Amino acid sequence: MSYALQTLWHEKTRYAAGVGAVAFSAMLMVLQVGLLLGLFETTSIPVDHSNAHIWIGSQDVKSIDLGVGIRTNVHLERLTEKQGLVGQPELFLANYANVTRADGGMERCYVLGSSMSHNSVGAADVLTPELRNALTMPNSIVIDESELKRMELKGIGDTIKISGIEVTLVGTVKGIKSLAAPWVYCSLTTSRTLLNVFVPPDYTTYLVAQAESPAAAKRIVEELRAEYPDSAAYTADEFSFSCRWYWLTRTKAGIAIGYAALLGLLVGAVITAQTLYSATMASAKEFATLLALGIPRRKIYGMVIQQSFWVGIFGIIVAYPVVLGLAYLASLGGAKVVLRWEVLGGAAVITLGTALFSGFIALRSVRKIEPMSLLR
Repeated sequence: MSYALQTLWHEKTRYAAGVGAVAFSAMLMVLQVGLLLGLFETTSIPVDHSNAHIWIGSQDVKSIDLGVGIRTNVHLERLTEKQGLVGQPELFLANYANVTRADGGMERCYVLGSSMSHNSVGAADVLTPELRNALTMPNSIVIDESELKRMELKGIGDTIKISGIEVTLVGTVKGIKSLAAPWVYCSLTTSRTLLNVFVPPDYTTYLVAQAESPAAAKRIVEELRAEYPDSAAYTADEFSFSCRWYWLTRTKAGIAIGYAALLGLLVGAVITAQTLYSATMASAKEFATLLALGIPRRKIYGMVIQQSFWVGIFGIIVAYPVVLGLAYLASLGGAKVVLRWEVLGGAAVITLGTALFSGFIALRSVRKIEPMSLLR
């Protein structure tokens, strides 16, 4: 064990504040970024929960809720001529609609209509075969169970009006709660009825298809983009990212989260730097003795930097289980915290860098130490 680590261990109460500050910074950063990612994952739910590899929509569409009608036969011809597709492309209707609740109040929803066959690529993967079969009934819908209160529905069998047409709730699912208007899943036939004002009969909002492989999907999309700039072509991953990025930049939530995380880092850096400074000054006599014995000052600098490194490591170790616990508590309250390895790893690197930076700031105390101080 190095001398720096031994000192840190024996003087742990002295360095506790620095470890706590580092842990707080790491925890704040991970939770805020995780909450942000979890929040904006909801904007791409229809894309992420489908089996489609390719999405074709209106020109320059950035998010699934921004699509406008495209002529069905034209875009079907363009897509079906491409090599590498599996099966036939499918129509996917999507648009906002007004909901008249049972209490007379108004609500907005986002209607999502697709084929309900067992091998449909557009239908959400959370729709069981039983639900798909139930949705083949005219004017039937499925929503996330968390949206029942918002839509003034008590349970399966209740009715509301969408676009002035009475629809029946035939089932609920979990995991498709929206950020804005509730997602309303239905069959292609029902969506035609509900969205007939917005999407003419010979139009669709999107065309979706499967490809033989991710590479084939990417090739087809690139060809469509080059040949037909009057429409938008995405792979599923690209469209999912586009939805999230659009909402992130549109709402400026990322800027707010970034400021908060930066503030946490600054607070942690200041407390850590002050802790290391105080600890170094408290060890001034020991350092002065080392200098008197001929130990180069640069080695003492190195020891202080090592101490800041270990303060950062211990802070990250303390923060990790706390983050997991808080993320679990957040999930119980309905909030999703995405703890990807990129988030955890990036936060660890930034936090450790902040601790090392604090160590460099604390070096000013070492410059004040002189061997002559032993004679005072």
